[in-house]
Amino acid sequence: MTITSNYVQPVRIMLVEDNPGDAILTEEAFHDSKLSVTMETFDTAEAALNNLRDPIYPYPDLILMDINLPAMTGLEALTIIKEDIKLKKIPVVVLTTSSADQDVLEAYDHHANCYITKPVKFEAFQEVMKSLEDFWFTIVKLPKG
Repeated sequence: MTITSNYVQPVRIMLVEDNPGDAILTEEAFHDSKLSVTMETFDTAEAALNNLRDPIYPYPDLILMDINLPAMTGLEALTIIKEDIKLKKIPVVVLTTSSADQDVLEAYDHHANCYITKPVKFEAFQEVMKSLEDFWFTIVKLPKG
């Protein structure tokens, strides 16, 4: 059985990650994607929110957000996104190194669509990103616009 994507290409992903090494790993994990992926990376929540509010740029199809960001945290940005009538439909995946139960609970309390702890090994990280891609762009039906 072959599963094909229901998603119109290219897929736009916003990555909010302040660690340059983790940002590069995430970009590399999507490099061999079966979809055409455009990824924009922001190292602060403020920069990501400014981009989301800019009427010139189209909304991303998915946001990958670290919670441990300088100044404004990922959870604070998540709250702003989920309270905004225009942005709240964009799925936000918390992608972080923390596996603390309290962080997981707070992320869902702030309306994260899912929470993923980053695997330490690159091969495992690639597998998680492939699963994430398959789930969000093959299995799930997302709203348009």
